[in-house]
Amino acid sequence: MKKAGRVVALVFEGIKDKIVPGISTQDIADMCEKIIRENGATPTFLNYYGYPGAVCVSVNDELVHGIPSPRRILRDGDIVSVDVGATLNGYVGDACRTYPVGICSEKALRLIKVTEESFFEGVKHARPGAHLGDVSHAIQEYCESHGYSLPREYTGHGVGSSLHEDPYIPNYGPAGSGPVLKEGMTLAIEPMVAEGHFAVRVLKDGWTAKMKDGKLSSHYENSIVITKDGYEILTKI
Repeated sequence: MKKAGRVVALVFEGIKDKIVPGISTQDIADMCEKIIRENGATPTFLNYYGYPGAVCVSVNDELVHGIPSPRRILRDGDIVSVDVGATLNGYVGDACRTYPVGICSEKALRLIKVTEESFFEGVKHARPGAHLGDVSHAIQEYCESHGYSLPREYTGHGVGSSLHEDPYIPNYGPAGSGPVLKEGMTLAIEPMVAEGHFAVRVLKDGWTAKMKDGKLSSHYENSIVITKDGYEILTKI
């Protein structure tokens, strides 16, 4: 899991300075796939239940599962979420980052920042004996305290030899609920945060989930392992 997670981290290191106005979402996917394969891994998402991209690239009001396209050109002021899965030696690393493109508004940068911070607020509660709902509740509290909402249809999940394993991990809910965390569990924690209302709709492509109100959304994710006294992030260098 650490080796697969490291490949995902290398992808983000490799693309972070190359996401600029004028490139396409397909350009981003191609860069990601190249790094994944150069490190001996395969893109987990490619052909997963028929998904056609090597990674998911979602722009502005697209919450998740945006399909890369050479016709989707990034412009100054956009924000773009890049969700990456890499499979190495039968194990999966899964993580996401949201990047500003060119010069972005303060409100867009704030949304990206709060989304990332909410992940770390959540995993403060990731340790043996805690409930998974403690993580979910902390994410919800932090985001809502900043005026944002949490879409209900999409969640984090267990991750290991498969991309999506039990348990599912919502970004909302009461503390003290859900499974008890145990040492050795590997989980993908992924706050998906909306600037406006949390309602989403799926486009005719069957994959891209957009905010119904057209407002911005942001996504931040890491795969973690529960350790003896807390957690370790597997998808950061």
